[in-house]
Amino acid sequence: MSPAAPHSGILARGLTRRYGSLLAAHDVDLEVRPGQVVGLLGPNGAGKTTTLRMLATLLAPTEGNAWVGGHDVLTQSSEVRASLGYLTGDTGLYGRLTPREVLRYFGTLHGMARSAIDERTMVLDAALGLEPFIDQRCDTLSTGQKQRASIARALIHDPEVLILDEPTSGLDLLAAREILNFFRAAAQNGKAVLMSTHIMAEVALICDRAAVIHHGTVRAEGTLDE
Repeated sequence: MSPAAPHSGILARGLTRRYGSLLAAHDVDLEVRPGQVVGLLGPNGAGKTTTLRMLATLLAPTEGNAWVGGHDVLTQSSEVRASLGYLTGDTGLYGRLTPREVLRYFGTLHGMARSAIDERTMVLDAALGLEPFIDQRCDTLSTGQKQRASIARALIHDPEVLILDEPTSGLDLLAAREILNFFRAAAQNGKAVLMSTHIMAEVALICDRAAVIHHGTVRAEGTLDE
């Protein structure tokens, strides 16, 4: 672990991403400790997704640095990805595969044995309610079913850090509450969870802390009372 990283959660210091003269994210400081859920609140276009992509090593910061799972996002990108479960609306499913086959494929990419993949699939099936459609082709699934399958794909390797970009998108209210409670339980089991949303009620339901981002800058950060 880099000596600059104090724990195996998420730490960002001064993260900045420029596109020419446009500042998509500016001097962002964030911290998510193991056992915490932190909500990243902001309207569409506020810089939430840009920040999450930098943490997930999909975008290189123009300035600043971050550590995920104790690994430097600039110099240890492979280790970051191995320790990370990343969910984004841009990541699709393979339409010709079933959710079970998608999980086997991504589990194999993470170096998991077939028996471990099957065991983890059973856990996610029970937790996320995949059973009714786990053996249907992904191109036949509803929006909500695809979202559940995408969450399972991000979690197949049982990562210690979860970065979730609007994880309840496409889910009805009851399903959204079940999924949020699942993430709360994951934090209680020691995982660090960072979740972006523009819905304050979701943050109030499961988050320990929140950060409000607007025009690429964190405007406020603290406990929900604060």
